[in-house]
Amino acid sequence: QVQLVESGGGSVQPGGSLRLSCAASGFTLDYYAIGWFRQAPGKEREGVSCISRDDSSTYYADSTKGRFTISRDNAENTVYLQMSSLKPEDTAVYYCAAGRTTVAGFDCYRYLEVWGQGTLVTVSS
Repeated sequence: QVQLVESGGGSVQPGGSLRLSCAASGFTLDYYAIGWFRQAPGKEREGVSCISRDDSSTYYADSTKGRFTISRDNAENTVYLQMSSLKPEDTAVYYCAAGRTTVAGFDCYRYLEVWGQGTLVTVSS
């Protein structure tokens, strides 16, 4: 069964850090584009970051640039989203997605076929 499983969410104070993981099963992430997106209560989905199929390019939404870092570990078949300097407005359910698209941009998730179930991130004092 092809699936993605996110983990690493939780509650953190403003200014804190979290690392989200996106583990694949049933397929290998090599040469797949991976995207992270999020959805806050009552809001639309928002692209967060993407990494290209060959890892040559990474993309970030303006709201996350300089604070979030996307990376891939093919040996672990996992993609990570390192989040630092977290703000209350980062509170959302975070999802990862994978696919064969070559579309560039921080919202590449729109073109990806396999989506995970999400992990909740809450930033609050």
